[in-house]
Amino acid sequence: MKLFVAGLPYDFDDTDLKEMFELYGDVTSAKVAIDRQTRKSRGFGFLDMPSDAEAKEAIQALNGAQLHRGKQLSVKPADDQHGGNFGGSSSGSRGNGPSGGRPFDRPPRRRF
Repeated sequence: MKLFVAGLPYDFDDTDLKEMFELYGDVTSAKVAIDRQTRKSRGFGFLDMPSDAEAKEAIQALNGAQLHRGKQLSVKPADDQHGGNFGGSSSGSRGNGPSGGRPFDRPPRRRF
């Protein structure tokens, strides 16, 4: 199950996110969103837990939990819309459309 996590401390990285959720089960991937300009965490991320039961246990345990400086975590199943792809493309290629994945209805303009 893919999970969306908001309210992360800005010094959290992928490893911190993975380790926090590994307390509840296996985590196959964890990615904290990074701002392209500042290269700092945006305070949210995505992770994938193969066991739905473990993911639901993590949601129940961590949703609403307070981490540091009173920040409250929000943990929920991820929308398929988000898909965990943010801050750059993991495959190195992007689509032609404005959202990065959908092609335009017309071909792109030629630039000379």
